[in-house]
Amino acid sequence: MSLKITDECINCDVCEAECPNGAISQGDEIYVIDPAKCTECVGHYDTPQCVEVCPVDCIFKDPEHAESDEQLRVKYERLTGEQ
Repeated sequence: MSLKITDECINCDVCEAECPNGAISQGDEIYVIDPAKCTECVGHYDTPQCVEVCPVDCIFKDPEHAESDEQLRVKYERLTGEQ
């Protein structure tokens, strides 16, 4: 499942730099996460780094983009070229 930033985002900029997949970018009003690039940091870290650094706790699992750990691992391998 990819993650989603809610409208409680204060645009503090800390999450974007922490994303190893480059899935986070500035949207029209708040930061957004590209579900095609978000692996919840599977393959990189044990926990999603954006969630770890978010000062307002506004990043949650996106139910519209449900994925298993295995699917996230496959996405990680596709994005990084690792297998």
